Amino acid sequence: MGYKIVDIELSIPLAPVELAPEHDGVGLIARWQGRLVGFEMIALASAAILSAEQLKSIADERFADRILVAKMDKELLRRRPVGQLPLPSLSIAICTKDRAERLSRLLGSLDSIRLGTAFPSVEVVVVDNASVDSSTREAVGRFKDVLYVFEPRPGLDFARNAALHSSSGGLIAYLDDDVVVDRNWLDGLAKACRDNPGAGGFTGLVLPLRLDTEAQIFFERRGGFGRGFRRNEFHNTRFDNALHPVGSGILGAGCNMAFDRTLLVSLGGFDEALDTGAPLPGGGDLDIFYRVLRSGRPMIYEPEYAVYHEHRETIEQLRRQYWTWGLGMMAFLVKSRRTDGELKARHRGMVCWWFFDRLKALARAARKLQGRDLRFGIAELWGGIYGLAGEYDRSRIRVQRIREQNR
Repeated sequence: MGYKIVDIELSIPLAPVELAPEHDGVGLIARWQGRLVGFEMIALASAAILSAEQLKSIADERFADRILVAKMDKELLRRRPVGQLPLPSLSIAICTKDRAERLSRLLGSLDSIRLGTAFPSVEVVVVDNASVDSSTREAVGRFKDVLYVFEPRPGLDFARNAALHSSSGGLIAYLDDDVVVDRNWLDGLAKACRDNPGAGGFTGLVLPLRLDTEAQIFFERRGGFGRGFRRNEFHNTRFDNALHPVGSGILGAGCNMAFDRTLLVSLGGFDEALDTGAPLPGGGDLDIFYRVLRSGRPMIYEPEYAVYHEHRETIEQLRRQYWTWGLGMMAFLVKSRRTDGELKARHRGMVCWWFFDRLKALARAARKLQGRDLRFGIAELWGGIYGLAGEYDRSRIRVQRIREQNR
């Protein structure tokens, strides 16, 4: 059984939502005059009908405050002075490997919003990260004005750096190939840029593309990639968190992020010993978020800059994802502790906090007999232990070997 995802517009009369026999819940994506204002998962009976009155009641209870914010923002925008700083040119970078069907889906969603954007120019760069056949190149060939780049060295951060050096935009936005962009994705990014001209980077909302399987529903119920529907600004210092900016995962997700390209180049790009594929499939986004903040430039989380992510379909795939999260987190902490001596104590504190927090979660799951939470928690904890026990150094050796083989 799965959840039906329904996009509802709250500024017009609502229509009932009818579930098919294969659905026993809904994922409501709520908008107000086109703007995303909320997401809720609601369990129902199979083939149930959610009436217009029930939808209105849900909206009043769960989305009213966000609708009020949207109305206030619209009024403030109307009163804003006409003169605005010009936007930079934009490069959209998609790093992909052997997933031509998903790549085509993403490129199709971009095709539908590229015309009429506020950015002076938009280029799309697809980096084929050592695919085994020609299907990725052929998929790119079916779309107009898309630059194809082949990166023979396997590893996501190799591909991200190839995109960085092949692109020309003043702003570079990275998308994973397992997402689809929201219809307001470009407008949301443009709005965040206009409102924050000194920002070094941006992240955005990530909602589920499908909730068809038990694993997808479970992951989203545990929080998914969600960071909420309120804009947030992050700086190098934060008075309410003694470990900030070490816990950079709160900034957003690597499947939907953008950076000032000049800043990214000055930082040396992405660390190619992180996000290297199967051996170490994580840590690259945490590392670059952290380094942008440490450069003194803020990062902005903008919910209108939104994508829909294809969550893992099976429980085993999801268990491995949690393992990689622990692995990537600790690899990033080991690396940044070495390279940023000024915050060494915070990195040590973050390691202690992370393990203590995961152990507390395991204890809660065991006490409540939540077997699946327990198994996922053990996987993440074990990934963290493995990451702490030299994975970053092992990855650096692997990456050096890859570089030598591709000279």
